[in-house]
Amino acid sequence: MIDIQQIVLGDIESNCYILSKEQHALIVDPGFSPEIIIKKIKAQNVTPLAILLTHTHYDHIGAVDALVEEYQIPVYVAPDERDWLTDAQKNLSARTLTPVTICAKAHTFNYQEIYHIGPFTFQVVHTPGHSPGGVCFIFEEGRFVITGDALFAMSVGRTDFPGSEPDKQIPALRQKILSLPDDYKIYPGHRHPSTIGKEKRDNPFFQ
Repeated sequence: MIDIQQIVLGDIESNCYILSKEQHALIVDPGFSPEIIIKKIKAQNVTPLAILLTHTHYDHIGAVDALVEEYQIPVYVAPDERDWLTDAQKNLSARTLTPVTICAKAHTFNYQEIYHIGPFTFQVVHTPGHSPGGVCFIFEEGRFVITGDALFAMSVGRTDFPGSEPDKQIPALRQKILSLPDDYKIYPGHRHPSTIGKEKRDNPFFQ
């Protein structure tokens, strides 16, 4: 089974996830504090295989370069936001005291495709709204989905940022995420985990 470690990072309390299986790991949304992430990886005694990004706002990408340098692993991002990695205006870090530009070369996902990386198999689904290239990662093994800033426990991602597409948000989530079985767990980009069933039943944005 896949082990899921949630690490809350930075003042914005962004969630980074380390998924581990058979001594291998995937790193999802490393937003801040690479030293904390590296320490967690060493404690688990796993070898990272790749970095997966649900979207490219600065609070989800800030530690990418340090981790690529440490582990020499590829980075995967949606095609609609590949150029955001190097653009502090688009990734919103220009609003902060420390603008973020990522130097690591990024590979692009194909929407709806199923990927196999080491022992991990997952599907990438396009969930625009919060950002144009927002994606979620669906893992049939373990019955969970990493939703980034598309879907939170009892909420959804903001759609008042440059590049947000409010009209696409709810339809995309209904079609591609809330259509999953109720017992699937969701791991969002902020806040605590939830389940598909709970969000369908109680999330005010879907009532």
